[in-house]
Amino acid sequence: MTWVDGAAGSPYGVHNLPYGVFRRSGGPPRIGVRIGDFVLDLHGAEAAELVLAGGALRGSSLNAFLALGRPQWTTVRHRIVELLSADGHRAEVAPLLVPLGEVDLVMPFEVADYVDFYSSEQHAGNVGQIFRPGQPALLPNWRHLPVGYHGRAGTVVVSGTPVVRPSGQRGTPDGPVFGPSTRLDIEAEVGFVVGVPSPLGARVGVEDFAAHVFGVVLVNDWSARDIQAWEYQPLGPFLGKSFATSVSPWVVPLEALADAWVPAPPQDPPVLDYLRDVPHLGLDLRLAVDWNGTRVSEPPFAQMYWTPAQQLTHLTVNGAALRTGDLYASGTVSGPRRDQVGSFLELTWGGAEPVTLSDGSTRTFLADGDTVTVTATAPGPDGRTVGLGEVAGTIEPARSGPS
Repeated sequence: MTWVDGAAGSPYGVHNLPYGVFRRSGGPPRIGVRIGDFVLDLHGAEAAELVLAGGALRGSSLNAFLALGRPQWTTVRHRIVELLSADGHRAEVAPLLVPLGEVDLVMPFEVADYVDFYSSEQHAGNVGQIFRPGQPALLPNWRHLPVGYHGRAGTVVVSGTPVVRPSGQRGTPDGPVFGPSTRLDIEAEVGFVVGVPSPLGARVGVEDFAAHVFGVVLVNDWSARDIQAWEYQPLGPFLGKSFATSVSPWVVPLEALADAWVPAPPQDPPVLDYLRDVPHLGLDLRLAVDWNGTRVSEPPFAQMYWTPAQQLTHLTVNGAALRTGDLYASGTVSGPRRDQVGSFLELTWGGAEPVTLSDGSTRTFLADGDTVTVTATAPGPDGRTVGLGEVAGTIEPARSGPS
């Protein structure tokens, strides 16, 4: 329980406590933690010596705190829970609570590297059928390793940042043409934020996932399908993916998701030894996708074929180093039903089956002015719900020429 007004029954109670960075009245960015509909100013709390983290909570991003590692993360979390639960701390902590309506949420951490995986069997199968009709939906390597690509860290933006329609080359029967994408899409995903780095040349085992990963964000990996279809063979995603990736402003710590782990789908054929995670667990996160306010899909993260621990291990198996602030995303989350897919490519089956929104308009891909919001929840302790915030973005028209 908590003494904070309205927070006891909230998905953002003391069982959650996601971290973020906020501004108030145009002031400098400050680290905070969400409790109900308030932000606890952790900069102020550490300055008042209510929480001790070696000054890591007085920075303008979470990176210094992320680098401290799990023992310190746990100690700070326990202290915050104590401050927000024990009525004896109310007088000194209440002045540090800021209403959410009075703050602007900014990018919570500085992204070091960004990797995007392709871990939903349903999504990979659907895309294979759409992009490669008449060929096997899954390529031969897909069930043997978590397929992924390196994205562009500099275009990872916080929720609410407008997304400019990208331009690029598109293939046509008469040859390539250049212009704005006409098949702009979303990918509803879950991202994992790395705190503790690893040395170059070493690899991180599946059993060390929780020692390196601090927490979870929601991700929308915006995708220009026409640009992607022309460029992706033989080397894979490039300009069709690199123009914008949105993340939620709240980083939910792994401790808040302790009750959300469930058995992951069985893997056949058996994976190689370095990918064998025992127990083989995924997260029971329930995503929802709203298109201009119309709920169009509810993707189930629990059905992802490759687990977060396997993804991290494969990312480093060649000796690639982890850095504080690394972000790796799950890839599009899709279930077996059409109302469970995480992309509009699948929802409209490549644009062949338009979707009708609640205002009566129809869509195949994104139009200028459209807004997409991805939200998610997870089961928490004692039947409570853990909120993961939201990641939203609105499409702006393509720019007419060089800036």
